[in-house]
Amino acid sequence: MTLGKRRERERVLSGIQPTGSGSHLGNYLGAIRHWVQMQDDFDAFYFIPDMHAITVVHDPAALHRRTRETVAELVACGLDPSRCTLFVQSQVPEHAQLAWVLGCITGYGEANRMTQFKDKSARGELGAATVGLFTYPILQAADILLYQADRVPVGEDQKQHLELTRDLAQRFNARFGPTFTVPAAYIATTAERLTDLQEPHRKMSKSLPPGGTIYLQDDPKVLTKKIRSAVTDMGREVVVGPDKPGITNLIGIHAALTGQSTQEVERAYAGKGYGEFKADVAAALVATLEPIQTRFREIVADPGELDRILGVGADKAEEVASATLATAFDRVGFLPRARGAQ
Repeated sequence: MTLGKRRERERVLSGIQPTGSGSHLGNYLGAIRHWVQMQDDFDAFYFIPDMHAITVVHDPAALHRRTRETVAELVACGLDPSRCTLFVQSQVPEHAQLAWVLGCITGYGEANRMTQFKDKSARGELGAATVGLFTYPILQAADILLYQADRVPVGEDQKQHLELTRDLAQRFNARFGPTFTVPAAYIATTAERLTDLQEPHRKMSKSLPPGGTIYLQDDPKVLTKKIRSAVTDMGREVVVGPDKPGITNLIGIHAALTGQSTQEVERAYAGKGYGEFKADVAAALVATLEPIQTRFREIVADPGELDRILGVGADKAEEVASATLATAFDRVGFLPRARGAQ
């Protein structure tokens, strides 16, 4: 369902949090690389959800720095502010305003069933949980609906939140009249799911020890060391298999970096050992990330240009967001603001 003036291209929206030590290889191969490709096929909106980053205890100075660095990483990876809308969530106040409206049509039971909060409840960790952690799926719904997104790239861990977004859009439209586009999931045809190098049964994550996570800004020597020390499996065969999670993960990384299929990688290393294979994976990784790191350093070294990029992005985002919010406010019965006499 798309409301209002028909667009020439479908609109897609996604974001990446400015937390931890930066974006990692899983973020790049599973999301960012696809975002770059989508800039020409979609009306693409990409944002840094810094408001979501404060649902847990955080360091304000680190959040400020990481927000800017995340924008720089995205541009270094190939996002072009002239071909997409790139912005920071907190610089568009309509996000929080729409979240309140959506919160008022969200049932307590719905919010309570969201996986992250439910998991904390099951582990007896609610004493440290904030109301923000409980309600952030509603803010996430506002992020999406505010821009009338047709599609949202989601992983397995976000499908439940997209379903809540769809439910809230349909409920609002039924109760107050057609207002929001009901978004659909965008599933990339090749969405790599990388696992931790030291714990290959777990997804690569910023929350795990750094030894098993490949960060985009890791020094080439660090990248090589991480690959060489990656956990492998019994035997010497470079083959994919359920009993070989470590080498299967490395094969997936090599295939994604070189554009080969996993079968092609297996054939290329038939009869060769883990040592030679790991060396080649490390070389492909360094070759991929060094240009990104060089571009990242150039962007970070020019804070004025970074501010300009964010200013342009916020203006473009707010133009859409303000129109959507004005319609939503009108639908629920809020009075429009009257301007004083000049």
